[in-house]
Amino acid sequence: MEYEELLQQVRKIEIKTRRLSNNIFAGEYHSAFKGRGMAFSEVREYQYGDDIRDIDWNVTARFDRPFVKVYEEERELTVMLLVDVSGSLDFGTQQQTKRQMATEVAATLAFSAIQNNDKIGVIFFSDKVEKFIPPKKGRKHILHIIRELLFFEPTSQKTDIGAAIEYMTNAIKKRCTVFLLSDFFDRRDYSNQLTIANRRHDVVAIQVYDYRMTELPDVGIIKMRDSESGEDVLVDTSSRAVRRAHHEWWIKYQGWLRNVFTRSNVDCVSVRTDEDYVKALLGLFRRRSM
Repeated sequence: MEYEELLQQVRKIEIKTRRLSNNIFAGEYHSAFKGRGMAFSEVREYQYGDDIRDIDWNVTARFDRPFVKVYEEERELTVMLLVDVSGSLDFGTQQQTKRQMATEVAATLAFSAIQNNDKIGVIFFSDKVEKFIPPKKGRKHILHIIRELLFFEPTSQKTDIGAAIEYMTNAIKKRCTVFLLSDFFDRRDYSNQLTIANRRHDVVAIQVYDYRMTELPDVGIIKMRDSESGEDVLVDTSSRAVRRAHHEWWIKYQGWLRNVFTRSNVDCVSVRTDEDYVKALLGLFRRRSM
């Protein structure tokens, strides 16, 4: 890819996601993801309605009239994006692939974090940790993250979500907010790692999926390839029984996934590649603010 084309793609996604984070998500994100607590800011004269427990008795005695301590939220957070870059994310039958959708969602979250003066870091994973970008602040850091989101090439096509979560838990000691972006197709059970991680951190799961995962089209016999194993399978999509079995599998799988998140006490949201993710994220933010 030519350097100028690369810059254009980076700039395009920066403009769109920055606008979303500035105009739509800024307040919602701030309310949904709280700081570490309250820190002393200043003292001011007592006003009617102030809590008498906040009176600063030393200052009150010095000026012979009541003063209260004012506190403000310790806002700064560390935000980690755990981004699945395994082969299954390259699938897409609608407007974009799952990976393209995950990239845009991750970029929007990154700009929202920077807008709130939070540090942001990224872990790219397949069946291993492919790359770790330590959390930092600043526009230069964000643009580096976006370039990696757009153009990072993994060395493996397989998936191990549990290994990525465990790596993050060990690497980030201070409590942080974790956005786990994946389609969650994994032959391994990662529920234990997810539960442990959410006890130490605040984990949010964002499932990215394609419409054709919910139901197959009636287009006759087609060859389907497992993007992670490379195996080819012939599927007769003209068969109602086949299409029904696939749909029932999807419903069962979604139920299992929701149960994993519920048992781990992890907030989750699903975004589809042919739909606007803004509404889904706003719904997630507002649920967390209630």
